[in-house]
Amino acid sequence: MAKITVLPHATLCPQGASFDAAPGISICDHLLQHHIEIEHACEKSCACTTCHIIVREGLDTLDEAEEKEEDMLDKAWGLEPNSRLSCQAMMTDADLVIEIPKYTINMVSEGKR
Repeated sequence: MAKITVLPHATLCPQGASFDAAPGISICDHLLQHHIEIEHACEKSCACTTCHIIVREGLDTLDEAEEKEEDMLDKAWGLEPNSRLSCQAMMTDADLVIEIPKYTINMVSEGKR
């Protein structure tokens, strides 16, 4: 089984995390299952950028982003060439190292801190 390593994030995952991840499930769903409360304001419908992640290792093992995801990513805070929307990126059988950006474009995090 593949493994997701999450680099430390001051609010969501201060010590970082590492856990097994089954293929065919989105990175966002894996994060949420492991109590890393990444924002997903559009309920994972590829209509916002609040679940934006940066894939530090393993990007080439993921399917390429579809045009709709690419269009949304253009609006993401801190966009990098290896950025993805975690709700759209499905795990494969390869390990990933990801970083959750410090900010999102969501001005209000409803129900959060």
